[in-house]
Amino acid sequence: MTKLHPLLDSGSLAAGNASFAGGTLACLCEKDRVTVEVASGIAHNHACGCTQCWKPAGAAFSVVAVVPTDKVKVTAHPEKLKVVNPQATILRHACTACGTHLYGPVEKTHAFQGLSFIHPERFVEAGAPAPGFAAFVSSVIEGGVDPGEMAGIREALTKLGLHPYDCLNHPLMDALATFAANQGAAKQGKS
Repeated sequence: MTKLHPLLDSGSLAAGNASFAGGTLACLCEKDRVTVEVASGIAHNHACGCTQCWKPAGAAFSVVAVVPTDKVKVTAHPEKLKVVNPQATILRHACTACGTHLYGPVEKTHAFQGLSFIHPERFVEAGAPAPGFAAFVSSVIEGGVDPGEMAGIREALTKLGLHPYDCLNHPLMDALATFAANQGAAKQGKS
């Protein structure tokens, strides 16, 4: 069976601390680590199967959450960070030495504008809340997973309490749809 993610492969999730208020993210470098201070709790923590998010070696999923961008500050070795794809909606800042994505702000006009995507397992401090759902599950096929493994993957995610979605969860899809509707109404009002 495909390795899902080191946080998921044990078959149970650590509960985390509901009052977790942020901490320091660090890249994988042994020396001259990039560090990023997050002065906020995390939201919408989830397993993500998309092909854009950073994943630990051998993992089919990333674990990703969001924080307010104004609560994110690079505290060491900013010279090692580079945006992976400057045209993407999420501007994923990765360490040029080890490849770890440290944060990804959404700066374009979008429902998630003002948020940054982070990988909670990169917190130096323990206690970040566990993932609550799985998104873009089918996309792991694009990342090289055999389609014949999908039923087992969905079953494993469900056993962990991570409802498998092939998009985002209902609250996030509602936010995207509301944003799109408001954008459409604004354009109609200008005609």
